[in-house]
Amino acid sequence: MQRRHDGKASKIRDQFTEQEKRSRINHSKRSVGKHEVWSWTAAAKESLCLMWQKVKVQLMLSMSFLVAVCWYCRRLYSFLAQLLKRWSNYLQRKLIRNLSVLTEVDLLGYSAREWKGETKQAKHMREAYKELFWSYHIKYLRQVRKDNYCVLRAVLFQIFSQGIPFPSWMKERDILKLPEKLLYSQGCNWIQQYSFGPERYTGPNVFGKLRKCMETLKTNWTEVSATKDQEERGDMCNTLFSDESKEHKLYEAIKFIMLYEVVEAYEQIKNREEPIPNLFNLLLARDSSSDPLSFMMNHLNAVGDSMCLDQVELFLLAYLLEVKIRVYRLHKFNTEEFQVNYPDEYRREWNEISLLTEDDRYYHIPLFRT
Repeated sequence: MQRRHDGKASKIRDQFTEQEKRSRINHSKRSVGKHEVWSWTAAAKESLCLMWQKVKVQLMLSMSFLVAVCWYCRRLYSFLAQLLKRWSNYLQRKLIRNLSVLTEVDLLGYSAREWKGETKQAKHMREAYKELFWSYHIKYLRQVRKDNYCVLRAVLFQIFSQGIPFPSWMKERDILKLPEKLLYSQGCNWIQQYSFGPERYTGPNVFGKLRKCMETLKTNWTEVSATKDQEERGDMCNTLFSDESKEHKLYEAIKFIMLYEVVEAYEQIKNREEPIPNLFNLLLARDSSSDPLSFMMNHLNAVGDSMCLDQVELFLLAYLLEVKIRVYRLHKFNTEEFQVNYPDEYRREWNEISLLTEDDRYYHIPLFRT
């Protein structure tokens, strides 16, 4: 009995031992599995951390570079903007300073600025401007530089800006040959005393300078009148009347053509040829211009320097350019001389231009609006 009991107990112990071994083996296997999982997770985390560190460095470098580029671009943009602004202001100041015919301004606004106060003259001028505005439909004006070329500038600017072609007599003759013709055909040796406005006497060089003036007039008049687009023609005029040297050549050419016309009229009177327009009789009737030489010395040579064209010379200017010049003389408001036409007799096909003056010395360009 005792032996059977011991045998059963021994079997039970062996079973327990076997189960414990199996349990330990399973536990060991589970421990190994958990350790392997933990090792893989730790390795993955470590790899990700290392990768992030590298990416983080690259991102930080990239961001720093972008910030630096943005800062540099902003500074560069600011510098270029300042430079462009200064250059624009410089060009604007230079253009405004050189532009001899300014852009249009409101007529009544100009009147209010120029004629403030309650003096008799100020009230008179403001009333004259109001009359132009309401009765003559002149709504704007273009201011013309106030120098002794003023009236020539105002007339030529309008002829060019309107695209008015050469006068008929200029189409039939080569105006470039007029200086030589005056000297050699008509024996006017005194032409060497011709003065170019502020330059005054030039002596033997007068023919070369006159030739350049005539070339400048012919070339620019031809180019501008051939331009049909009004906006393009306006740009050409603004450019031309911003070049003082070229401007003065235009005016001196017109002055010389006036002299040439007076010489021809004077020769016709001496030779008792065909009748001449009355304006030449008026001009040569003055003691100061009884012949072409005195006309040049006492009048034309001073134009552009110390004198402007006077009223009689405006008749001559309109006649040789074949335009009707209508002048509104504001200081003559409420008189018959408030509006005057030069010349008195003109052909119907002649183009019309208008001037506005406050004192018969300086002129502006009136602009009509209906």
